[in-house]
Amino acid sequence: MPAESEETLRRFALMVEALSGKRGVSVGTGGKKGFGSSALKVNGKIFAMVSSRGSFVVKLPARRVEAHEATGAGRRFDPGHGRLMKEWIALDPKVSQSWLSLAQEALRFAGGKS
Repeated sequence: MPAESEETLRRFALMVEALSGKRGVSVGTGGKKGFGSSALKVNGKIFAMVSSRGSFVVKLPARRVEAHEATGAGRRFDPGHGRLMKEWIALDPKVSQSWLSLAQEALRFAGGKS
């Protein structure tokens, strides 16, 4: 596993620790593999995850995804079928922006409190 992916997993583990006690938040889907199997969810909806390619991915409003993409902080997420998802951004691991604050924003958005 590349060092970048290991760093992403380490940072994601810290987010899981910080957010797993919030109301409605859970991790993974007990026994399932594939898309979202170790994702952070709110009320059953994925809001943050590490992709199979080792990127940290969060669900944000499309305008926020566009803004982050414009600054070079990340790119729209492609789950592997060649279609970019308008409300998901894969963040560049080199960007210093707080991933926890983005995960908290994603939690509010996915949980209906944006």
